[in-house]
Amino acid sequence: MAASPSEALARPRATYQDVLDAPAHQVAEIIDGTLHTHPRPARPHARASSVLGGKIGGPFDYDAGGPGGWWIIDDPELHLGEDILVPDLAGWRRERMPEFSGPPYFPLAPDWVCEVLSASTRRLDLHGKRPVYAREGVGHLWLIEPTDRTLEAFEIRDREWALIATAKDDDPISIRPFDAITFSLGDLWP
Repeated sequence: MAASPSEALARPRATYQDVLDAPAHQVAEIIDGTLHTHPRPARPHARASSVLGGKIGGPFDYDAGGPGGWWIIDDPELHLGEDILVPDLAGWRRERMPEFSGPPYFPLAPDWVCEVLSASTRRLDLHGKRPVYAREGVGHLWLIEPTDRTLEAFEIRDREWALIATAKDDDPISIRPFDAITFSLGDLWP
């Protein structure tokens, strides 16, 4: 049963301690003062995220056959204002974040974020997290849908998301900010 408006107003805002106290098998995030927990990703979701991280990480993070200059991180914990988000993948240009040391979370908004959509996270990713990424000036957002085998890529323009590319099935991918390489979207699907 949903809380009444007066009960919702009386509920204290979630804190980082609530994230720390969440069960270890759950991903915990805070958006607009509310704690959201969900299970670890299912296999298709995890594969899409892992393969994409490898495709981009090699040439952009490890300088293997690409331009380098990025930190590409799986499941980073972002502290953006009062919001605590855990995207599937995120990337920072090393010119903006030259040092990787620091706390176990990232207070600097990434330059690129990828969310892999699933039934348990779709609403939160699209309606909770996407506006926070825009507010914080994340430059690029990719949304991957393993069930439909699709990718939508957005670029921030005047704090609004503008669709810059779509891809499906086995389409070749060469999309900003990683347009220096090309790979098949089909590599992400089992």
